[in-house]
Amino acid sequence: MITYHKSGDQGLEIVGEVVKNCWINVVDPTPDEIAYLRTLEIPPEFITYPLDLDERPRVEKEEGYTLILLRIPYFQGPGADIPYTTIPLGMVLNGQWIMTICRNDHRLLQEFAAGKVRGLATAKRNRFILHMLLFAANSYLGYLRDINKIVDALEDQLQMSMRNKELMGLLKYQKSLVYFTTALKANELMMERLHRSGFFRVYPDDEDLLEDVITENQQAIEMTNIASNILSSMMDAFASIISNNMNIVMKFLAAITIVLTLPTLITSFYGMNVRVPLQEWPYTSWLILVASLVMAAVVARIFVKRDWM
Repeated sequence: MITYHKSGDQGLEIVGEVVKNCWINVVDPTPDEIAYLRTLEIPPEFITYPLDLDERPRVEKEEGYTLILLRIPYFQGPGADIPYTTIPLGMVLNGQWIMTICRNDHRLLQEFAAGKVRGLATAKRNRFILHMLLFAANSYLGYLRDINKIVDALEDQLQMSMRNKELMGLLKYQKSLVYFTTALKANELMMERLHRSGFFRVYPDDEDLLEDVITENQQAIEMTNIASNILSSMMDAFASIISNNMNIVMKFLAAITIVLTLPTLITSFYGMNVRVPLQEWPYTSWLILVASLVMAAVVARIFVKRDWM
């Protein structure tokens, strides 16, 4: 899907074709749309790189075009093996327009297309890129808050759990944090390269905004590392808790088995088809019952005092 946007008097407006100072938003393009994009004389690899889910962040320049590739967080759904992952987003610039290329219709692109970003102007291409970089860094922080809430809920369930289901749930979010950490560090290297290259030094405000972007990205890295370390320690602790809960249950069941074995032993002895003591006495059955209950009660009390059951 390809849409064209341009800043106007009423904010961001949709236009029907490529015009000067417009934003071309490309989302999961079809082969025909890719063929059309190549008619704009864009280097072919600048189109294919952002569509490769394994591409790393970097900056490339070729034939008057600049490609800025970064990785942005993406929510795949709570039922996915990795609920939160990262996907590449490519931004292609020339002297006339700016283009974004992404495999998925990300929330970042939706927010920009809806005109919800203040101070956005497609004619100010450098500022447009900086806003995207800042929004991407803030997206990581937002998703981290969501992950922390989910982990807190799983933590409450794990305290009394004897299953691996909740522990596997924590493992999924640990994987997400690993993806976040890797992507954020790669984004940081790409942003530092932009900073050193002087790409945004034309306007002082742009350079200040880039420093804000780098700061937000570093904050996201630190928070991700903290969350990852806490989650890793938590998983080790709860693995021990699950094992301990299982041991407590097994200890209780073993104690109950011993208590119930004593009456069974006595009644089995008097159930043999041979002569046994007191078999002629009419109250023998009551004596056996009382003796069995007393022995079971004594053993149960001993176990309770020693915290065995």
